[in-house]
Amino acid sequence: MPRSSAAAPSALALTLTLALTACGGSGVHGTPGASGVRDPYFPKAGNGGYDVTHYALTLAYDPESEKLTGKAEITARATQDLSAFDLDLKGLDVGGVTVEGRGARWNRSGQELTVRPHDDLDKGETFRTTVRYSGKPVTITDADGSQEGWLRTADGAVGLGEPTGSMTWFPGNHHPSDKATYDITVTVPKGLTAVSNGEPTGESTKKGHATFSWHTAQPMASYVATVAIGTYKVSRSVTKDGVPVYVAVDPTQAKASAKVLAKIPEIMAWEKLNFGPYPFTSTGAIIGGPDDAGYALETQNRPFFPGATDTGTLVHELAHQWYGDSVTPKSWRDMWLNEGFATYAEWLWQEDHGGDSADEIFNSLYKGDYYDDAKDNEAIWAFPPGKPDSAAHISDPPVYDRGAMVLHKIRETVGDDTFYDIIQGWAAAHRRGNADTDDFTAYVEKKAPGKDFTEIWDDWLYGDGKPDRP
Repeated sequence: MPRSSAAAPSALALTLTLALTACGGSGVHGTPGASGVRDPYFPKAGNGGYDVTHYALTLAYDPESEKLTGKAEITARATQDLSAFDLDLKGLDVGGVTVEGRGARWNRSGQELTVRPHDDLDKGETFRTTVRYSGKPVTITDADGSQEGWLRTADGAVGLGEPTGSMTWFPGNHHPSDKATYDITVTVPKGLTAVSNGEPTGESTKKGHATFSWHTAQPMASYVATVAIGTYKVSRSVTKDGVPVYVAVDPTQAKASAKVLAKIPEIMAWEKLNFGPYPFTSTGAIIGGPDDAGYALETQNRPFFPGATDTGTLVHELAHQWYGDSVTPKSWRDMWLNEGFATYAEWLWQEDHGGDSADEIFNSLYKGDYYDDAKDNEAIWAFPPGKPDSAAHISDPPVYDRGAMVLHKIRETVGDDTFYDIIQGWAAAHRRGNADTDDFTAYVEKKAPGKDFTEIWDDWLYGDGKPDRP
């Protein structure tokens, strides 16, 4: 902004003015936080300089106009002296920003909302940023052709965030390395329901609108946060050990999904036996319409499914509550720690329930006759699971199938007793936290001293092409 006309300042005065501006005019020499955490596949995702501890989102959505109105209160701790910081927000119009209740300057550039607080923030300081925003949320088409973000449905919408879609419906630090607790309140036209993560904390109606509130007490990565709006019917029950189960079903899918959804308590008991204590305080599922999305997603506490699902997919997405939602990758390079584990959970379920053993599935994949299409069998060897070749391929077969094969090779090497100690111990050691592939390989080696994992790491986890198998 141009300064008002006045006598030209001296060179010394100008130098002092610039110096004070750079350090915020106070004793704190703050610098801007980084716009991105340099993720190997999504370098602009997330932001540096602070750690979010809590999101309080107050939303209102009108499916007819497709307009979303929101207020995001973001509580964070500065990890450096900050003169400015970024939030990820794609689309939508910002109406105003405050930091600690005082108006803050801000500007937009692509997905970056840069905020300049009135006063610099000290390292270690906890601060609250409030962003008011509105508009029609956008849908992102990923490099692999899938859609995420805010997906409009026949009677509402659903927010699905893997890997970057959550920034289309609320501002934040949208990288899996920064997890936080959440309160999400959604107001919709009366007759519709809004379902989210965690547990319900309130429901009310007023002047033709209904408001639903949800609370997530355990840390959650933003990519598994969700809001599902529609004519859902919500049922509530508890597992035998007292974990609340909330299931929301699109009425058109109620009959087709009933048999599989009835298995949730059985699947939960089996997964707790195999993977250790459940890391969250509720479970369940959201069954949307078959055209709502092109995939299921492990949204925390209650995975989302586009239409009625099968048992294997339900086992897979619930296994993610341990591997992916509780133990969350430090970067998107570590996706196999999510998908390889959840895929292997499907193999173990089949093994324990009258289907093929994990060893039979492994051998079928290795021989190239697991899938009907030869191209699908060959795709497993396109790149190593520990290092996908691009962002477009982080959800490709090597991450899922070959990732599961890595786990089976570990099981072959250490035996069942040690293997189950490893997968349960891994879930416990990083419970509700973050970890990467180096953390995992070090953990395996620590738990199986004297075993040689060189071939597994070099050939199966990081090696190019199809490994030799003795």
